[in-house]
Amino acid sequence: MANPENSKSNQGKVETESLPTFKYNPDPVSLGVIKKEKTICPVCNKEREYVYVGPGSYNPEVKGTCPWCIKSGEAAKRFGCEFQDPSSCEPVDKEEYVEELVERTPGYFGWQQEVWLSHCGDFCAIIGYVGWKEIEHLRDELKDDIEEILKRWGMPLSEFQRRLINGGSFQGYLFRCLHCGKHRLAVDYD
Repeated sequence: MANPENSKSNQGKVETESLPTFKYNPDPVSLGVIKKEKTICPVCNKEREYVYVGPGSYNPEVKGTCPWCIKSGEAAKRFGCEFQDPSSCEPVDKEEYVEELVERTPGYFGWQQEVWLSHCGDFCAIIGYVGWKEIEHLRDELKDDIEEILKRWGMPLSEFQRRLINGGSFQGYLFRCLHCGKHRLAVDYD
């Protein structure tokens, strides 16, 4: 039997729901794409304490979408949202991975077109925005990605190291494989 005293003491309190967990974006708050701000979600019409403010190609009516409606896929279903451009994703083994990333995962902020890296047949999780200072200790592990970046951008390693600054005009994005733990790196210019 419920305790009537507890019922009275809980009246007027707003229950706080834990943020959903996203497989490919484990900390969207630290990436600045979900922020704490009271809002009425246009998808579920509930008052929420968090709102998605990140990139995506979607109907302007979806502004103010809550993370729970992203996680459930309701935002994508109702408004035709894509939180990541599927053409800017590396290949993966299963279409369900693409659907989860594009329709049910918050994106991240990039200067140009955000890319999503993969490894072991699945998308990697984005870890954060980085400069050389933040990844220098991963230099050997990131060797293949760095070599590809140097070739694509036509720059020597010394210039790459000097220019790659977190929050600068040459920005790094660090990913980690969900299966083997290997780190991957993407970059772009403003």
